[in-house]
Amino acid sequence: MLKLVASSSSQFRNGGKAFSSSLNSLSITILHHQCKINTTASLLMNSRVIDVNTKRGSAKRSVGIVGMPNVGKSTLFNALTESQKAEAANFPFCTIEPNVGACTVPDERLDALATKVKTKKKVPTYIEVIDIAGLIKGAAEGKGLGNKFLSHIRTVNCIAQMVRCFEDPDITHVENSIDPIRDVQIIESELILSDLEVVDRNKKRKENSTSKDKMDVLNKCYETLIEEKPLYGVNWTAAEQLLLKQFNFLTTKRVLYICNVDEKALVTGGNNFTRSLQDYLKQRGNTIDPVIVCAQLESEVAQCEPESRLELLNEYGLKETGLQKIITSSYKLLDLITFYTVGVEETRAWTVTKGSTAPEAAGTIHSDFEKGFIKAETINWKDFLDCDCDESKAKRKNLLRTEGKEYITQDGDVYHFKFKA
Repeated sequence: MLKLVASSSSQFRNGGKAFSSSLNSLSITILHHQCKINTTASLLMNSRVIDVNTKRGSAKRSVGIVGMPNVGKSTLFNALTESQKAEAANFPFCTIEPNVGACTVPDERLDALATKVKTKKKVPTYIEVIDIAGLIKGAAEGKGLGNKFLSHIRTVNCIAQMVRCFEDPDITHVENSIDPIRDVQIIESELILSDLEVVDRNKKRKENSTSKDKMDVLNKCYETLIEEKPLYGVNWTAAEQLLLKQFNFLTTKRVLYICNVDEKALVTGGNNFTRSLQDYLKQRGNTIDPVIVCAQLESEVAQCEPESRLELLNEYGLKETGLQKIITSSYKLLDLITFYTVGVEETRAWTVTKGSTAPEAAGTIHSDFEKGFIKAETINWKDFLDCDCDESKAKRKNLLRTEGKEYITQDGDVYHFKFKA
């Protein structure tokens, strides 16, 4: 936690060390966090499920798991969040209302920093995960409660589409056959059709009052969607992007594809289904490869005690879970980076969008930090680690920098913020 100390000089403790710097104005130093901030979070001690209600940040890191019915979405959700919140069964529309949880972002840098300073409390960052009911052909027309399910997707920031890439006669497929490319096309078509409806509705509703700029954007959306292309592939200007946010289109959201395979295909790195989907996505210009997982195995691993997980993974020749790859890929897809506050009482990872300034990063901790921002002392996490997390060493080596309001936060920055009360 953060403890706020007001004085004419500030002290910042990391690794049991302290340094002081005189300031003409009142400064507040982060020793450890004991203040109430505009964030409420309930962490279950032995689980990665987090009930989150945050003023800042949470809306920028939500991932919706979508796909056809019976492809393993709920099984994956339960594994990601280490819970059994989502019902998994062998029939369509087992999930009606979306299940919401969160999973921590694996971070070796945080682990190393926390170990070096022997911190009492280590707090990782997280991604919010939402399990959304299966979509079918005709969802945009309301089939299979499609309109309701599509509205759930509008609340997320990026989409993780689960695609079935295994055969099992005991598990039904709503289309009665296994065809990953067809399934991807069905989901995308439904999202496009839903966005076309939004365009049409807004053009009719506001044709007499909508500004020319808005109408131009709607027309550009229509021209793209009618060609059966998603909106995220368009080069939008900054002004157009601001206007797009008002409509909350589904196809502006980036998509991560997840191939759900059986255990045999997981060991061999895929099968004919995954390879055909990979080729299809490459032809479309996708820059992030689909993640190959076995949802059933991931669920079993998640239910093991931590010390038993590596042993189970080793049986399949794996070094890490597919869940780690999904979380890391989602983090990149959302254009997020991590900075750190380090101390004996608490070492914590914080999430900001790439391109955020130092004051904006400070604001994720507390809004007052951004409003009264004076300066930030920062150092790269690896340099800090090499200095034994000792600021005096970092200063002697000229590695500790003082940055102002225009500084752009870099992934892996360790921050010490100073600001007016």
